Amino acid sequence: MIIENEKVRLEVVEHGGEIQSFYDLTHQLEYMWQGDAAFWSGKNPSLFPMVSNTWTKDYEWQGQRYAMKNHGLVRYADLKCVKHTADEIVMELHENEDTLKQYPFHFTFQIHYRLNGKRLDVVYHITNDSEDVMPFSFGLHPGFNCPLLPGEKFSDYKLVFPQDEQPKQLAFHGRHEIIDRSFKEIALNYELFEEYATLVYKDIKSPYVELVGPKHKVRVGCLGYPFLAFWTAKRDAPFICIEPWYGHGDFEEVNCSFDQREGTMNLKPHEGFTTSYFIELF
Repeated sequence: MIIENEKVRLEVVEHGGEIQSFYDLTHQLEYMWQGDAAFWSGKNPSLFPMVSNTWTKDYEWQGQRYAMKNHGLVRYADLKCVKHTADEIVMELHENEDTLKQYPFHFTFQIHYRLNGKRLDVVYHITNDSEDVMPFSFGLHPGFNCPLLPGEKFSDYKLVFPQDEQPKQLAFHGRHEIIDRSFKEIALNYELFEEYATLVYKDIKSPYVELVGPKHKVRVGCLGYPFLAFWTAKRDAPFICIEPWYGHGDFEEVNCSFDQREGTMNLKPHEGFTTSYFIELF
């Protein structure tokens, strides 16, 4: 499914309801990571109903054990296009036999994509179609080409916030620790990710973060998300993921029920949850 205007073109695919391409027609430039098994075959999965995984890779609910793959269900499913107009695409997933084996709830999961100039607004609607309270977490995982242009390096780029930040970093490198940080920008280098694997920050105040290179940048909205993570696969991987999250995986063994894990939301029967973010190209 494709929508475009005079400035950008967006392509969305059924698998995961993911963005296949967000292309700058002005500069003839692809901003989105296209996936490569040598580094990471993923692209920009939606994380539902779990961000990452539990410490044991499974969980108990009402006396039964269930397990999901990393980051939940949606990224592995094929979503149906339920709306495709000149400027909007809507993808949808309902529970099915496969999801119920992993997550015993009935739900409607929608992704709305809409273009506004060089900005893409992405809105998520999650509805609990069950008769019980539905615990879930949610996050985003869009990957961006980094570097964007031939001749540039990963280390030519930085992450820039519009205001000074003093978040807590949730670090796991041999042991779990929380580190107080202070910054307005983060210079990218592979050594940083070799030390921490994933940079996870709690309580970022800025409404967005920018991936800034020598000639171009991309702005990603993160307003309202309690956690913001950054990840790349390994040294020489030519991409970075900018990931607003509502929750996170277990950094250590957690002694609480599935619905009480940090960042888990509990949606009442037949109620809905809506959240959004945006990607803007420069």
